[in-house]
Amino acid sequence: MTLPNSAEIVIVGGGVMGASTLYHLAARGQKDVLLLEKEEFFGQGATGRCAGGVRYQFSTEVNIRLSLESLPMLERFKEEIGQDVDYRQCGYLIVLTNEKDVATFRHNVELQHRLGVQTEWLDGDEVRRRLPMMRFEDALAATFHAKDGLVDPNSVVMGYIGAAQRLGARALTEVEVTGLKVEGGRIAGVETTKGFVATRTVVNAAGPWAGLIGEMAGVHIPITPIRRQMFTTTPLPEIPADFPFVIDFAQSLYFHREGEGLLIGMSNPNEKPGFDQSVDEEWELVNLEAAIARMPLLEKAGLVSHWAGLYEVTPDAHPIFGATPVEGFYIVAGFSGHGFMHGPIAGKLMAEILLDGKAHTVDVSMLDLARFDEGRLIEEYNVV
Repeated sequence: MTLPNSAEIVIVGGGVMGASTLYHLAARGQKDVLLLEKEEFFGQGATGRCAGGVRYQFSTEVNIRLSLESLPMLERFKEEIGQDVDYRQCGYLIVLTNEKDVATFRHNVELQHRLGVQTEWLDGDEVRRRLPMMRFEDALAATFHAKDGLVDPNSVVMGYIGAAQRLGARALTEVEVTGLKVEGGRIAGVETTKGFVATRTVVNAAGPWAGLIGEMAGVHIPITPIRRQMFTTTPLPEIPADFPFVIDFAQSLYFHREGEGLLIGMSNPNEKPGFDQSVDEEWELVNLEAAIARMPLLEKAGLVSHWAGLYEVTPDAHPIFGATPVEGFYIVAGFSGHGFMHGPIAGKLMAEILLDGKAHTVDVSMLDLARFDEGRLIEEYNVV
């Protein structure tokens, strides 16, 4: 497919945000939409390198409401979009080992209950009973929600792209956006490695690269790329089929089943911002030692694969939705490590913002770009 000379709406970024926005616009009848992805395949950036986790357990009302809309969309994905996404509801079990987290999570669970998310509160003994192959002598408490789990990121992206194309929308790979044309304070077009596209509306769905796209329009977007990495192990037959997605919250260390083995990751609190997606082997050893301390049977496991990806972090760990100071330039980015799970609803909300003037399925008006300059930050505590 060749690059068109013009489009009503151009979406920059072919990960879950761009793909979902493309589909939801096409489903609303907006056919003259063009999505541009710089990589060879869709969803190979931050989306394709994430752990695939989806959860209801958050500490702010807006994030919980986004999950309440988005995760059922993933449950219905096959019947609505025609693509199986392998939603495995293994549950997230978030283990707490210090008193400060216990107090905060009690408050978070009360909020979740008030909004209809029936998260369970477990004591330390129950943690040890449920995880007999792990060492959690220091567990004080934990939270568990059975419908949290795992979804295949690639299937979600390709499902949305395919459905949008069937509806008449266009999506191109290997087209990198190199500039945005702004005239009189509004978007006039997109410069790319394959040519110029005239448009009056651009949606910045570039994830960790969203700040760079913002600079092209003269708009400062406070999104910082932070590397996160993970690895998978050889088969571990001792791990039960119903093993949950376990998070050692204080260490930002997590484990979940991946095939016959485990996928394990751990956030490096000293990671410097940047676009490096190579594996830091020194940090991998730190991660492995911490993992073995929690699950000694890992000593006999082998390494199958390892990779790194980028979180797109905002100052308050919440996404940015909607308009910018440049007319016709919109953003949906900055999900700070939980974007994949909110991708379905985020695309629907962007379609509402673009076509109706505001989002109405979930009120995300407080997640605007202006909040950073105006000091209206909304802190998310449950960041892994």
